Amino acid sequence: MSAVGLFDVQDLTRMASEVLTAHGVARADADLTARSLVQADQRGIHSHGLLRLPLYAEALRLGGINATPSMTWTRDSEGVSVLDADAALGQVALQAAVDRVLERGSRYGIAAVAVTNSSHYGAGAFWSDQLATAGFLSVITSTTGPVVAPYGGLEKVLGTNPLTLGAPSAGGWPLTADLATSNGAYGKVIAARNEGKQLPEGWAVDSQGRPTTDPNAATEGSMIPFGGHKGSAVSVLLEAFSASLTDATYAFETVDIWSTPASRMNNGHLVIGLDAAAFNGREHTESRVQTLQERVRHSGPGGRLVLAPGDPERLREQEHTETVALPSSTGDQLTELAARLGLDPVAPSQPQQ
Repeated sequence: MSAVGLFDVQDLTRMASEVLTAHGVARADADLTARSLVQADQRGIHSHGLLRLPLYAEALRLGGINATPSMTWTRDSEGVSVLDADAALGQVALQAAVDRVLERGSRYGIAAVAVTNSSHYGAGAFWSDQLATAGFLSVITSTTGPVVAPYGGLEKVLGTNPLTLGAPSAGGWPLTADLATSNGAYGKVIAARNEGKQLPEGWAVDSQGRPTTDPNAATEGSMIPFGGHKGSAVSVLLEAFSASLTDATYAFETVDIWSTPASRMNNGHLVIGLDAAAFNGREHTESRVQTLQERVRHSGPGGRLVLAPGDPERLREQEHTETVALPSSTGDQLTELAARLGLDPVAPSQPQQ
């Protein structure tokens, strides 16, 4: 990553919230969304961080995202609910879904919320962490825009179909898997294009199906599912889990805001939570998860430590509790966005690295 400098986390969060409120978003919703974006950058997930803020702003300006949604529960029976998000920011929709899963899951032991008519919700661990803190194991997934061709195909039928799995642990932080089901997140393709960098081999093909490391050719072509035919199968099923329970659109039916910011993407999400307290007790589950977590960490040769799922992101966040480095292109875009809206820009707190 080419860094423009270290930025103060609180300043970035404030500015991001101000950008969103300048586009009509309620302060509480803006603060929530800003925190999710900045946390992604703190954890080194720049594809889901403030790189997205100019896109959100443009989609809010043109109507692809609704700044003042009237979200409604169209199905609501014990442990199952359906939320029509009215084209809200995905973070706003997911917070409502997570809150409902926590409330109903505590009552029934298990709860699921399907969301329709939503947009991008940021990094999934922001949401699974909330569930884990309350003692829940969770599964979270979503549709996206069309960027991935199924194994053996060329047409962009699938999205990156993110999958987040979280389990609470007595070991300090949850066991977490948060991943795109393509070989790389689409936001990383955009970041590489903005930075003038090449993609890793095996991430994408061009419009003729030829392997490419050029991010521009990749946006014209398609991303590749992770894990060959097995990963492609997982991606296809996550598409079904995310959209078939509601009227959300599949990726191949979606016009992405990356290409058309005025598009109402109608993303579908699914959040499932299991309350450990309803099984053999929260302490039992958290202790068992810690046992697995620690066994993974101490599985290296000669006692060398191995990172358990979720450890790399948490360790980066610990290093960036007060300041965070941003890609140079993101820093430039934030400066331009602030100037356009008449907001105070956020300057690096330390010189370029």
